[in-house]
Amino acid sequence: MSGLKLDRRRFLGLTGAGASSLALAGCDVFDPLLRPGAEVRSVLEKANDLTYRVQRALIGDETLAREFSESEIRQGQRPNGSTDPTSMEYMFLSRSDFVLYKLRVTGLVEQPLELSLEELRNMPARTQITRHDCVEGWSCIAKWTGVPLAFLLDQARVRPEARYAVFRCYDEMPGGLAGPQPYYGSIDLIDARHPQTILAYGLNDQTLPIANGAPLRLRVERQLGYKMNKYVHTIELVESFADIGRGKGGYWEDHGYDWYAGI
Repeated sequence: MSGLKLDRRRFLGLTGAGASSLALAGCDVFDPLLRPGAEVRSVLEKANDLTYRVQRALIGDETLAREFSESEIRQGQRPNGSTDPTSMEYMFLSRSDFVLYKLRVTGLVEQPLELSLEELRNMPARTQITRHDCVEGWSCIAKWTGVPLAFLLDQARVRPEARYAVFRCYDEMPGGLAGPQPYYGSIDLIDARHPQTILAYGLNDQTLPIANGAPLRLRVERQLGYKMNKYVHTIELVESFADIGRGKGGYWEDHGYDWYAGI
């Protein structure tokens, strides 16, 4: 019977990936079916909402993702996506080892924050060894150290109407005729306050490398890797992300990926 077992994380990951791969296949025959407003696209979007609700009901708000032992770290964390942002501000900060870097916490908060990297490193920290699961199909176990996002939200005193945390980043992505677009992403406040959701500044007992998102990257361990934004400079608390970007909650989501990528 053991061969027939399929754990919940893998089942949800496979079903979610299956829906996403249909939407992202890029095959011309599907183009009319997947345009905004098309019936097939609407069905896929409703399936994503169902996955979100089912996972919330199944695992609870604070259920932990699996953590591993140090002996299971067998390679460095594989970089992917942007690996060296080229914006003028980022290049200036990186040349001085991010001494002048500031993380801003803004939006629907009573106490906006502006914190240096040194201040963040002096806050309560969490270290966890977890597996990064990429939508491309690969995984990697690594040790992450950073400040729990919930601690920062408590310091900023989030207002009751806030529902999402939006992460604005230094890297830029292709935007077609509109030119490069600043990368951004978002999660709900359930994941934002999860014990394993941290803003990491350390990787495998070393300073977080630029290729992996220095000076600060999000780790939200119960979701796929594309939700773990790198090069974060601002966290904005909002009631809705409908007026940000194309209104889907993130750069990749604006280009067809599911907003909720729980595994």
